[in-house]
Amino acid sequence: MRVLVTQHHPDEGLGLLGRFLLGRGAELTTVHAHAGQAVPRDPAGFDMVVSMGGPMNVYEEKDHPWLEDENVLLQNAARTGLPLLGVCLGAQLIAKALGAAVAKAAVEEVGWRQVRLTEAGAVDPLLAGLDREFTVLQWHGDTFAIPEGGRLLATGEEVPHQAFVWGKAYGLQFHVEATPDIIRAWFPQPLAQEPLLALWAKREKALLAQAELIFSNFVALAAGR
Repeated sequence: MRVLVTQHHPDEGLGLLGRFLLGRGAELTTVHAHAGQAVPRDPAGFDMVVSMGGPMNVYEEKDHPWLEDENVLLQNAARTGLPLLGVCLGAQLIAKALGAAVAKAAVEEVGWRQVRLTEAGAVDPLLAGLDREFTVLQWHGDTFAIPEGGRLLATGEEVPHQAFVWGKAYGLQFHVEATPDIIRAWFPQPLAQEPLLALWAKREKALLAQAELIFSNFVALAAGR
């Protein structure tokens, strides 16, 4: 399985998703857009595309010209039916590529939050099998509208749009890929870091299980099952 990954910040890599894909024998090609590597506009030759998070906003093309290339890449991937997964910024980029608005959320979500599956999410192939309410790590200030023809899969109290699907393109506003090392990199100050790591330690088994379920479902989708 050939996977194209777009990475937008040194500390926003694949995390648990990378471990999972490598463990399944996937061949990963990571484009480090933040380091000036060219983002291909054509996903030909790949079996899936994964777009990761980042601190920039989808509408900051002047500061990050690669955003225009990634917009075309995601449009081409989604509209040709290639399995596509976006995480946080990646989810917002997919929404924008499909014509949906991305704007500031009413609040900035940072830290562990609860999200709930919608009726559509409970039966969707990506999220089926999860608890109807589950814990995720958040860090974002923007939010996406649901692209026309798409479905809302998960919602939250502070930010209603947490996950969506359009065809085989999925956007997750939250970070199921996060590991303790990622948390340490994102929150270097002990006062912020310690409670986040404490919850990870308390719920590690459940967090790992829900991440593996989502990733397994996505790989099954990519394999056409």
